[in-house]
Amino acid sequence: MSSITEVTEHTAKVDLFHNYQNSINGNLVSTELTRYAINPAIGEPNELVPISTPQDVNTAMDAAQAAFTSWRKSSYEFRKACLCKFIALLTKEQGKPLKFATVEYEKAIECMQAFADLELKEEVVQEDDETRIVCRYTPLGVSVGIVPWNFPLLLACIKLAPATLAGNTIIIKPSPFTPYCGLKLAELAQECFPPGVVQALSGDDNLGPWLTAHPIPEKISFTGSTATGKKILQVAAATMKRVTLECGGNDPAIICSDVDIDETAERVAHFCFLNSGQICLAIKRIYVHESIYEAFRDAMVRFMNTYKIGNGVDEGVFLGPVQNKMQFDRVQGFLDDIEKENWSVATGGKNIDRSSGYFMTPTLIDNPPDDSRIVQEEPFGPIVPLMTWTNEDDVISRANDTRMGLGASVWSRDLDQAGRIARNIEAGSVWVNTHYALQPAVPYGGHKESGIGLEAGMGGLLAFCNPQYLHLKK
Repeated sequence: MSSITEVTEHTAKVDLFHNYQNSINGNLVSTELTRYAINPAIGEPNELVPISTPQDVNTAMDAAQAAFTSWRKSSYEFRKACLCKFIALLTKEQGKPLKFATVEYEKAIECMQAFADLELKEEVVQEDDETRIVCRYTPLGVSVGIVPWNFPLLLACIKLAPATLAGNTIIIKPSPFTPYCGLKLAELAQECFPPGVVQALSGDDNLGPWLTAHPIPEKISFTGSTATGKKILQVAAATMKRVTLECGGNDPAIICSDVDIDETAERVAHFCFLNSGQICLAIKRIYVHESIYEAFRDAMVRFMNTYKIGNGVDEGVFLGPVQNKMQFDRVQGFLDDIEKENWSVATGGKNIDRSSGYFMTPTLIDNPPDDSRIVQEEPFGPIVPLMTWTNEDDVISRANDTRMGLGASVWSRDLDQAGRIARNIEAGSVWVNTHYALQPAVPYGGHKESGIGLEAGMGGLLAFCNPQYLHLKK
């Protein structure tokens, strides 16, 4: 029989995850109006969350600005201690045993620990008998972290950790589709950081523009679509806010003729359909050397047909639902194009009948034209085109024929060939014989319309700093 203490603790944990509020100036704050997001697997409402008002934004901004005056003066060691305390608290509060949710959680902890291991040291740029010139990295001020719905915990931590470590205060804005992790993250942070240093606001589509247009923030860190990133860049120009934009991708994978077909096909399929294809850095286009094209295609189909589709709480599920109806409808538009454009389908193409959730069958389009929509645009869902190539220069040109440039991969046993191709790809991250292999201490970012600036690693930390050069006359 459970003790009274055990029952009380269990009830407290249940209540904790039924109560979602804004975190403002160290306090949990409710709002008059609330909303809820939808569980995409069963189509039912999740818990109620706040709809912030302009007054909530102003209150949080004032608190962040007030906290910044003292937080910026705190020692790097103290800020690091606060972050490490927060990491330990998150570890204790994990409670998400599901396979991929656990991976996201673990990666969030790894990334924050990697930031905590960095040091922001003053650098002597020049020194002689008369002058000493020192570069130091100062905090920017109040920052805003705008987090997407595909990795709501990990991407919030990748913004929170460097912002606070550099001496900034931060307001986290989670996606309206996935507000829960971000709100709880900020709630837990109140136990580790002074009031006003870490805050979170939940809201509807009005909240993002209110935060980005507000005169107080000096920094916006955004992860999301290229279209929204462009709007943020325009708004930020009015007050010369610093911005980091990690936007969409249309990542190519180039498969050379000498690969182990089964092994490579299995791994490429994994990096296409992980998280139901809802990853900016997922493989979105596959170019296979013509000499192995049919064998590679058939191998991919075999592995794709083993994927279990269903609710993420069920054992063995690899593909959960598309996260929200808006994205589901967008991906469905690509499936509708199959018949209109007369594309050949290697597997998939028809959705399974699951009226309760946003489930989609993984689909492989067999050698569509290069100018087709499925090749030119990012579906951000479980549908991918597979195409042939013959000439190195030609496939490099085709891989670069996009306004996106986030990630790419080259697969070959010949590392000279793979390196030669990889060095000519226009992307922020290029992998050889793997994909999406992000390391916590290594920055990543995009070329062209895939973004501006870096996240993670020292580059991500410096993105929240202003270099200041001290000229000291002796």
